[in-house]
Amino acid sequence: MNSIAKIIRLILLDAIMLNMVTHGFAADIVAQSGVNLETNPVVSETMTKFSDEGSSDSAKADRPIFDVRLFGAGGNGITLDTEAIQKAIDAAASAGGGFVRLAPGKYLCGSLILKSHVTMWLDKGAVLLGSPHRADYSKLDFYGLLLAEGQEDIGIAGEGVIDGQGALLVADTRKMMPQRNPPYADESQRPFIINFRNCRNVVVRDITFKESSCWVQDYHNCKNLTVENVKVRTCAAITNDGLDIDGCSDVVVRGCDIDSEDDGICLKSSDSLCENILVENCRVRSSSNAFKLGTASVKGFKNITCRNLEIYDTYCSGIALESVDGSELENVNISHINITNTGNAVFVRLGHRNTGRLVGTLQNVTISDVSAQIISRARQELNKFPTDWLNKRNNGMFYLYPVIITGIPNYPIRDLTLKNISIAVDGAGDGSKIKKSLPREMSTVPECEDRFPSCTMFGELPAWDIYCRHVNGIKFDNVTSQVKGEDFRPALVCEDVKRITLERFRISSAGNEPVIVLKDVDGAIIRDSPAQQKGVHFLETLGACRNIQSQ
Repeated sequence: MNSIAKIIRLILLDAIMLNMVTHGFAADIVAQSGVNLETNPVVSETMTKFSDEGSSDSAKADRPIFDVRLFGAGGNGITLDTEAIQKAIDAAASAGGGFVRLAPGKYLCGSLILKSHVTMWLDKGAVLLGSPHRADYSKLDFYGLLLAEGQEDIGIAGEGVIDGQGALLVADTRKMMPQRNPPYADESQRPFIINFRNCRNVVVRDITFKESSCWVQDYHNCKNLTVENVKVRTCAAITNDGLDIDGCSDVVVRGCDIDSEDDGICLKSSDSLCENILVENCRVRSSSNAFKLGTASVKGFKNITCRNLEIYDTYCSGIALESVDGSELENVNISHINITNTGNAVFVRLGHRNTGRLVGTLQNVTISDVSAQIISRARQELNKFPTDWLNKRNNGMFYLYPVIITGIPNYPIRDLTLKNISIAVDGAGDGSKIKKSLPREMSTVPECEDRFPSCTMFGELPAWDIYCRHVNGIKFDNVTSQVKGEDFRPALVCEDVKRITLERFRISSAGNEPVIVLKDVDGAIIRDSPAQQKGVHFLETLGACRNIQSQ
């Protein structure tokens, strides 16, 4: 009798859940339709069946719900539920699709393989716990808790939590193999939470991800991907990226709240072009870079829009755009970004890390409506790190990095615009404690052509606001910056730059150096940019400068 009562109760819950799905998740997906870039049209078409008015029986026939408890899941957080949940997924796939439901409870699992037309739904109060034992995980290109290869119309949704139990899993993984990064095993051996490859029409919404042992989410070569209203909290190990989108196309990332040990939102192009991407209305904190294109940049980036981001307490760069593996990075538009407490506001780098390939290109980039606060604080005060990693890092004061825009000799960055930029810098002092050259000796700044790209790669730079080198075509329009204290360096330094325009450039000197220093610059127009401070030289030219106009 108890078993029959339980089945009846689950069927009733099933009906309630069906109604929630009918008027919630599916309807929300349908509501996204109308703009090709900002929706997944095939998913919308499929899911429209849920929002059509008609009998619930018809809707249930289209998308039934498979409660994992009916397949033997205990949800007690102690006994492995991997087999039971996988049976529910397989049953849903065999039925032509459906929702695999996790009711409130804790479900301990190793790797699960998601299949076409199946959405995993976690109720509020449901927690999917990753097993702390590496032996419980399977591998595609990387190990992962949730795996999918070549599937379509798949999703993860609901107000539940997926907890990778990263610290415990890392500890177990360390016992199995040699370590490249003590005290952590190589990242190829540490499981991700999500590893989806070559999938189409993917929707991940409303879920909270916690404590991965490596990257949290990796979407590789996927098409029509939506990641919306997702929350990430992860600081269990190094290389804890919050969201990685690698070689994907037609992607929307919207309304996410990410707090990660490594890069927050990271676009990559390992073996496919990453294109037609919209990132908007997100909040990001990172112990590395908040929003980044790269480092993997083999096939390139095209048509990327990022807007309305709140970035805070980020150690490296708020915005990092990197082409270092021989590809094209072009048509990138970044706007309305508010950055507080970071070491570097913007880092744009064309490099040659992959020396086996030709140098790539980086062009047609607009960054606008950005406010940033560059602070002088100890790294351990600013950021979160795994407990046993923090004590191994430099806990002293870090350099204050300006906006950095730099190509390499004979391979310039082309056609970049910075508009409506406001930057506040704490200031590096009078230079008495910093053994670094001033702009007249800029040759001491290394090129680092084949180095891993980072705003820290050059060391201390000879400008406190903006440093440009090897650029052909750059425009600054309405740039306003200030130093809270004192800084011995000029504000803007440009070396080996062609076609530079400064319009409404309102920056004061922070010391005795000129506001602007140009070295080997060919073609500069300075317009509506009066000196803001009496007694300090506004412009100094060095080397072979020509065609410099002040209007």
